[in-house]
Order: sequence, then structure tokens, then C-alpha cells
Amino acid sequence: MRLAVESKSVHAGTGGFPIDIAKPLTVFVHGAGMDHTVWALQTRYFANHGQSVLAVDMPGHGRSDGPALTSVGAMADWLGQLIGAAGFEQAMLVGHSMGAIATLEAAARHPDQVRKLALLGAAPTMPVHPDLLAAARDDIDLAVQFIVSWAYGTRAHIGGTQAPGLWMLAGGRRLLHQAAPGVLATDFAACADYAGGAAAAARVRAPTLILCGDSDRMTPARESRKFEAAIAEARLVMIPGGGHMMMVEQPDATLDALKAFL
Repeated sequence: MRLAVESKSVHAGTGGFPIDIAKPLTVFVHGAGMDHTVWALQTRYFANHGQSVLAVDMPGHGRSDGPALTSVGAMADWLGQLIGAAGFEQAMLVGHSMGAIATLEAAARHPDQVRKLALLGAAPTMPVHPDLLAAARDDIDLAVQFIVSWAYGTRAHIGGTQAPGLWMLAGGRRLLHQAAPGVLATDFAACADYAGGAAAAARVRAPTLILCGDSDRMTPARESRKFEAAIAEARLVMIPGGGHMMMVEQPDATLDALKAFL
């Protein structure tokens, strides 16, 4: 579906059903350089089980108007505007990686709008290696190789997809190559510059799920665990063998954790 935020067009997947303001809203937020399609294996379940769903393309990503937002704070405020633009007063937020710190910051800045919060593959700080920042700016092919190698767990590197005939790593490369020029570099710079994770976590009032892959090399579980102590109503769930792209690598385990929480 299409929404308008700040007079710009926003695209969002709805899990196959139109949104209904009589049902609770869950907003799914993708990571750097990606789009709403990473949530395809989770959103349909919630749309079929009594929730309104928006899996958004963040500004400049997928089919949403640009430009890409340059700071996590701007992303957080944009999410607050999105909830209102959809006709809702509150939502449950599910974010992955860059999307996770954006939803974390949104829950800290706009507590009355966030009923629950799920952070997938997140950490209070999300530094980006200088070589990856440079590659995202100057050599997108190299950047995509780095990301796909690090983001997917061992199982994904040797197959492991639940859909016969599909190859997760090739899908990940294709998705990142579809990003508009400059978007990946902008996203990584926003992540690298974000230093407010610990302070934001201390202000979060919403019940929070911290979902980790124990084989995540981009945001190791030891970093995600810091949220467990910092957020008042937090619970941590570990996905054995899961990498950073847990919702693609292990969609059923990811869905089970989200179902139990949401």
C-alpha cells in the first residue's frame, strides 16, 4: 500500500490484507540497504491472525520516495509520523539491524506511540568498519560481498534454505544491489554515527524482545545482551545457529519468537 509522510510517498507491505484501524498495528523495519521484502516470511502470519501489518520501505529504499534519512534520530521521528499517517495512535515495532536501532530510538522518543518493541540483530552501538564504509561509498560490488559474507550464518553459506531451489546468499546480493546509488553508504554512516543506544534503552518503557542469532558476526550476541540489562521490561531469545539475517535464515524460529511476544 501507499502512505504519505511529509508529503512523500511511502510503500509498505501489508501481509496480503488491507490495514484495519480496529486491529492492533505492527510495523516491521528493515536494515541498511534493504527493503520490506526481508519480512515476507513473518508478516503474512500476523496479517492472517488479527493484526494490521506495515512492512515499510524506509525513505529512499525499495519503492519509497527518497532521499534516505541520514541519522537514526531522523528515522525514529519518521516512524512516529508513519504511525500517525496510517491512522493509528500506537504500534508494535519490529526492527532489524539499522531498523532495530531506529525503532529503539523511536520507543525512547515517542513512548506513547510504542506498545511493544522487538529488536533483531541490534546492539547499543553499531560501528561499521572503515573498509566497509569506504566500499559502500566507492565500490558497491565489494561492499555487497563483504555484507553477504558476514551477515549470513554458516548454514546459509552451505544451503539451508527452507524453499527448495533458492539460494539465500544470491538473494541477499540481489537485494543489496537493488538499492539506489548512495543509499547503503548513507545507511552505514548513520549507524556508525549513532551513539545513543544505551541512553535510549534506559528510557524505553515498552515491553521489549531482544532476538539474537548465536552465530551473528555483525552484531554479536554479547553486544545484544547489553539491552537485556538496560531495558526495564526486556527478555532475550537466542536462535541457535542464527546469523545476522535470522528472519531469512531461520524464518520459523524468528516467527515463533515474535508470535510468543507480540
